[in-house]
Amino acid sequence: MPETNTSKSLSDVPLSVLDLAPIIQGGTAADSFRNSLDLAVHVEKWGFLRYWLAEHHSMPSVASSATSVLIGHIAGGTTKLRVGSGGIMLPNHAPLVIAEQFGTLESLYPGRIDLGLGRAPGADQRTARALRRDMRIGGEDFPELLEELREYLRPPANDGTSTGVRAIPGEGLNIPIWLLGSSDFSARLAGLLGLPFAFAGHFSPNYTLTALQTYRHCFRPSEVLHKPYAMVGVNVMAADSDEKAQRLATSHFQAFLNIIRGDLKPIQPPVDNMDEIWSEFEKLSVQSQLRSSVIGNPDTVKHELEQLLNATQADELMITTQMFHHEDRIRSFEIVADIWKS
Repeated sequence: MPETNTSKSLSDVPLSVLDLAPIIQGGTAADSFRNSLDLAVHVEKWGFLRYWLAEHHSMPSVASSATSVLIGHIAGGTTKLRVGSGGIMLPNHAPLVIAEQFGTLESLYPGRIDLGLGRAPGADQRTARALRRDMRIGGEDFPELLEELREYLRPPANDGTSTGVRAIPGEGLNIPIWLLGSSDFSARLAGLLGLPFAFAGHFSPNYTLTALQTYRHCFRPSEVLHKPYAMVGVNVMAADSDEKAQRLATSHFQAFLNIIRGDLKPIQPPVDNMDEIWSEFEKLSVQSQLRSSVIGNPDTVKHELEQLLNATQADELMITTQMFHHEDRIRSFEIVADIWKS
């Protein structure tokens, strides 16, 4: 990814975490939740700004399906982190339910809750139908659902004339709403509404610069933001040597390979040679989807993250790390934290 003329260092922007509460082979969801809270405690100590959980369903490798519940668990075990959704897939839910859930979270943990919203199902079509109970699974009504949700969160009318449905708790609370995207649809909508935008660069790298350009071009100042604010997601697999990092990253490669094959399973242990597992076509497919991943020792990671930052001019980076062993994931984030502070 080419650099621009405007140079940034990692210390210039906040760093945050995206977590899917990964379930490893031989592990349980309960193990995943303990590990997620442990990671959150560590990154809070290291100065990270946010800790977001992603909504996915019917995936043996992901435990964050009940996203709002898990947000409460993480927020309850930390003190300063902003905790939120990266994201809630709004078409899966009635907007009133999300307004009430996040109103409850904001009431319990005031000033610390973010509501990131996406329009994808976060699941295959059969699971999406099971969640939504109808055939509208394309997300075309996302703008209308978003407006309904925002209406529930606005302060109630002061003249006593309101007779509509109300989100209690929820109405009148200052819960930041972010739009998430892996293409230019949400980028354009976020810009037009003057909302912050988070791009899923960790699995859609081919559209990163286009989506960010669209967001900034379409941006209109609002009561929420006076200027664009863009966050970019990135896979980071850091270790004390390039060789170890490359080996640890094979667990992540296998996860995407299994999605391509339709053979969903928990996160697999790292392997010495991926060429013994994937075909040449599968290798190209996985590498294309994960080509912006940052994998290596501290020097490699610092260089590649700064290249990404300069290319995107992101206002914030959100790091996601999938590794088999929890201690390796903790170490990866520790390396990023050390680089960030240097």
